Amino acid sequence: MVKLYSLSSEQLSKQDHYDFGMRAVKSVLVMAGSLRRLDKNTPEDIVLIRAMRDSNVPKFLEHDLPLFEGIIKDLFPGVDVPFIDYGSLKVSIENQLRLAKFQIQPMFVGKIIQLLETM
Repeated sequence: MVKLYSLSSEQLSKQDHYDFGMRAVKSVLVMAGSLRRLDKNTPEDIVLIRAMRDSNVPKFLEHDLPLFEGIIKDLFPGVDVPFIDYGSLKVSIENQLRLAKFQIQPMFVGKIIQLLETM
């Protein structure tokens, strides 16, 4: 995790809202603890990667996402972290957007799901 934040601070664009310090480490550890309590059978590396991904990806600009994913793949080679299927949630979000007469943009729906993951 320390190496991930070190590489991220060097390679990702400089943004005021990017935080790779102790506050970010604490939030990742809290999220990893919550994920671990939900499923004790998941390997620790997958729990940690998911916590790092879920707590950081919502903050990143679009052009920094591939760089961050590349850093994770370099640090954890061969580890495949599955994404959670939010199929029914996605349908519900899209229905609520239709009711509010908003356009359904996949990126916007994705950001709503990221907000849920962060909370």
